[in-house]
Amino acid sequence: ENGDVFEYVDESLKKDRDFILAAVKQNGLLLKFVDENFKKDKNIVLAAVMSVSRAFKYADESLKNDKDFVLI
Repeated sequence: ENGDVFEYVDESLKKDRDFILAAVKQNGLLLKFVDENFKKDKNIVLAAVMSVSRAFKYADESLKNDKDFVLI
């Protein structure tokens, strides 16, 4: 939940979309600690929010301002 685990993750995994998707599905709050590009990815943000609704606060502003996305 606090992202400490990401300190030990190999750099290649931190850039691996499938790994990030699996991680946020387990704990959406990890969205706070992922690369900014993943915070713009609708599928990753949606998976994070489905896990923990509070994760939405870590989404990129572009998604927060996307009415259609917010309605999902």
